[in-house]
Amino acid sequence: MKRLQRQLVLNKGSEKFIFRYEQGREDELLDALIDQVKDHRTGFDWFDAAVLSFKLSQMLIGRAEGLLAADDSDVTRVH
Repeated sequence: MKRLQRQLVLNKGSEKFIFRYEQGREDELLDALIDQVKDHRTGFDWFDAAVLSFKLSQMLIGRAEGLLAADDSDVTRVH
């Protein structure tokens, strides 16, 4: 089964950073953010990594809330 493709984008001055990843492989995305910080050929820094990490966290929380809401609507409550 093919996983959904996701992406995070950061525009910083004249640079644009696009990180594409498969859903479920967010850990690899975080590793890629660290690698990008260590690459001094770009202006990507720890603050940028923190911003994208926060954005990723917010997306994951939103997806989890959506799943929980869907589960709640499928459950029949007994009174």
